[in-house]
Amino acid sequence: MPGYHVKYQTATVGGTDYLIRSLLNLQQYSDPQGEAELAGISSASWSLFGHIWPSARILAEAMHTFDLTGKRILEIGAGLALASLVIHRRAGDMTVSDWHPLSQAFLKENLLLNKLGPLKYQTGNWESANPELGQFDLIIGSDVLYERQQPGQLAAFIDRHAAPSAQVIIVDPDRGNRVGFCREMTGLGYDYTTRRANSFIENGEPFKGRFLTFTRSLELEFS
Repeated sequence: MPGYHVKYQTATVGGTDYLIRSLLNLQQYSDPQGEAELAGISSASWSLFGHIWPSARILAEAMHTFDLTGKRILEIGAGLALASLVIHRRAGDMTVSDWHPLSQAFLKENLLLNKLGPLKYQTGNWESANPELGQFDLIIGSDVLYERQQPGQLAAFIDRHAAPSAQVIIVDPDRGNRVGFCREMTGLGYDYTTRRANSFIENGEPFKGRFLTFTRSLELEFS
């Protein structure tokens, strides 16, 4: 036994069912080798990666129809990476990134459950350089602004890994830190728009939140 309990649930995105292995509940915790502690993940937040949060469902629905042509795509703070699975099924050039020591293991299991091939994964530490990660045309994330220090850390991380012309799409459930994040991103030279997300998730659950979309154009920088 791994020291924690899991469940299997079906997430429907754009009419397609995805079988997802997730943690049984938010009370799960197991860090026998101290990997999470070393990464700065507390026992209180350890289990957060292992659930399909409402914002993740909204992002996955958006990626079901989003134009992926010619884009190298990164999901940040991916957790169970539902949006990445959707993009991968559509044959998008997808890379998954998270800092939790179990995120990659759950990703591999969920790929197998959905009969999908291997998917690129890179550990992503927002506080430091990640030289193997590279740069991306589209960076996506959901509910990634839940701690006070994250707006500055995340904006800097995104800027390091965004291509010269890039788009960033974040689904945020109206957390207070989004204002600081938008300020950080505009300070780095990104234009942004915001719009309300659908009021209901595909499974019928209500959702309150919005899409934050940031763009940077190489053409504009040299105009």
